[in-house]
Amino acid sequence: MAGKEATHLETAHVLFIDVVGYSKLLVNEQREVLQQLNDIVRNAPQFGKSNAAGKLIRIPSGDGMALVFFHSPEEPVQCAMEIARALKNHPQVRIRMGVHSGPVDQVIDVNDRTNVAGVGINIAQRVMGCGDAGHILISKRVADDLAQDRLWQPLLHELGEIEVKHGVKLGVVNLYTAELGNPHPPEKLPRQAAALKQPAVPSEIVPGIPEKSIAVLPFENLSADPENAFFADGVQDEILTNLAKIADLKVTSRSSVMQYRSPMRNMRDIAGALGVAHILEGNVQRAGNRVRVSAQLIDARTDTHLWAENYHRPLDDVFAIQSEIAKAVADQLQAKLSPAEKAAIEQPPTTDLVAYDRYLRGRKSFAQTSFDARMIEHARQAIRLLDQAVAHDPSFYLAYCQLARAHDLLYFLGADHTPARVAQARQALEKAFSLRPDGAEAHLAAAWVSYHCALDYTTALTELAAARRGLPNDPTISQLAGTIARRQSRWEDSVQNMEYAAALDPRNVFLLQQICHTYTYLRRYEDMAGALDRALAAAPGDAVSRVARALVDLESRGDTEPARDVINTLVAEDPGVVEAIAEQWFHLALCRRDPAEMARSLASLPPEGSVLFSVRMPKSFCEGMAARVRADTPVAEAAFASARAEMAGLVDEQPDYAHAHSVLGMSEAGLGNKHDALKHGRRSVELLPIARDAMAGAEIQRNLAITYAWAGEKELALNQLREVVGIPSPVSYGQLRLHPWWDPLRDDPRFEKLVAEARNPVTLK
Repeated sequence: MAGKEATHLETAHVLFIDVVGYSKLLVNEQREVLQQLNDIVRNAPQFGKSNAAGKLIRIPSGDGMALVFFHSPEEPVQCAMEIARALKNHPQVRIRMGVHSGPVDQVIDVNDRTNVAGVGINIAQRVMGCGDAGHILISKRVADDLAQDRLWQPLLHELGEIEVKHGVKLGVVNLYTAELGNPHPPEKLPRQAAALKQPAVPSEIVPGIPEKSIAVLPFENLSADPENAFFADGVQDEILTNLAKIADLKVTSRSSVMQYRSPMRNMRDIAGALGVAHILEGNVQRAGNRVRVSAQLIDARTDTHLWAENYHRPLDDVFAIQSEIAKAVADQLQAKLSPAEKAAIEQPPTTDLVAYDRYLRGRKSFAQTSFDARMIEHARQAIRLLDQAVAHDPSFYLAYCQLARAHDLLYFLGADHTPARVAQARQALEKAFSLRPDGAEAHLAAAWVSYHCALDYTTALTELAAARRGLPNDPTISQLAGTIARRQSRWEDSVQNMEYAAALDPRNVFLLQQICHTYTYLRRYEDMAGALDRALAAAPGDAVSRVARALVDLESRGDTEPARDVINTLVAEDPGVVEAIAEQWFHLALCRRDPAEMARSLASLPPEGSVLFSVRMPKSFCEGMAARVRADTPVAEAAFASARAEMAGLVDEQPDYAHAHSVLGMSEAGLGNKHDALKHGRRSVELLPIARDAMAGAEIQRNLAITYAWAGEKELALNQLREVVGIPSPVSYGQLRLHPWWDPLRDDPRFEKLVAEARNPVTLK
């Protein structure tokens, strides 16, 4: 075999790609998806560079393709990240990717085209085959090479060996950043081997960050009056809002940038944490009827100042200044600006500065930075301020959009679940549409109202699609899509949508808490902890996230000590924090059966009571629970009677209100009224089945199991609980082990079997 023809093998670096769920698509859908994927791949910068150098072979594979590079193992990985970035704008194209370096042989196929054969391409395909939608998996061989570079090393997350075709075991590594790739272990990987932690956000600028990406940091207030801080925030926020309307830019959301207020800021670290290439910062000085605004654009990768400008104008010109800065930044970043986007940027929110001040204050009050017991009061405060804004300027479009959302939130949380509250939300919405019939913000508000007030998912998703066209960088659009998906039992879609929102808003604590909520229903305890670790990385001092992270130990292992220690520390640091953590503390106190803790947490609950998930339990019901644990029968009966009266009143007014029927049934059971307890508990499940609302429906089914147990119907309770444990629900291992709800069932081995089953994740059908 001596001679030139004896050696054909050479080392290649292969990226294998295929479309997930391709065979389930219609023929025309298959054609469309492949065309979109081909366009995305061809436009990837690394693809173009390697192709131009003649160092790339493209091989179609039916439902995907293989790209064979010959220069370095970084080429296919860089190309994969560029493709993943582009796919964020095409969520309907769901792919998985695999990378391997190994020997290949270039051959000429039957079509007289260059093709590739050999173990290098075969293993790349098998690595890819280990993944699920969104995964970028690489072989251990490639990972070992990449690990020598400090830019790649933080992105590598070893999965161990996975068995593939013919019993072969491959060392596989998952590659992902805070916004690219799929951080979850592949389904093929045994759960017990997948104890992976979410990565800390690297301080370096990582590969895959788009050139046209920017974060607008809080502007410094240089005015003598500290009250003008709201005005400075308004200038920054309006510039950010204007830039976010440009589809050609990636703009980090407001809630993720507001923590970077200190004047001593490391731009490279901030850009790395937010996943952007550029930073805009500035300051505002307001004096009398004059305003001075300074802004500068920085390339954070090189710490280079690209553009700076100072504006000295009459105060009334502040909105024009904001528009000019946004257009100047877009020009510097060479962003394409459509006529509609240009018009939107140039349109001021209002001409009344008093109305604008009230709007800024109201929106800040409404902003959900953490999911806690104060949300209801924050919404009420927002309504008061926004009402003042529209009183000063009856044509204030954005204020009406925010008003609609604040009203519908009060309805949804059960604080005012009345037709009158829905009417107020719809009235504000109608006013917004009358001012701007095609306004994207109005469509987004309409989506929230359709979802919160009617559980009308079809209309909500239609409104979201309309909103997305004008708000391409608004993370709440994907957040709401994810929220709707879990109500429709589309749990994996929920996670994907919310993670997409987190890519635009990576430091949003509320959003990360919502991702944790999804994992709670799935009993994916490790993923719960991972989401909360990310929230704490963004806001280490957030009390709700600190307690929730400790409560994972209660839910997963029945260990109450970590949460107790965290709460004791928080209360010692700041006694006022109990208002934020009261619901969590009461849940813990019941599981610990500690009278002192129950009393202190109860005293801190808001008047509306507790809304840990979807169903509001009035404060009187919580008082009845605590008295029941203490075996204080007179107090328990008085409290449950009060809860019964409140819930019966709601049922009289709204006979189809499932949440009220559910708590009414539990209250009747607490009073020993078996007939009425079963009647209302069963009616609640009829009114809100899982098919209509997978989250609240599951919680109501759990409440029916509790009602059965309290009413002495053990067989019915166990059968009902068995159903609840088998579906995504708020029932956890720790809750079943410790919560007094389940005391009537504890002497039955069938109950203990269900407790043991709740250690494991829910199996999605």
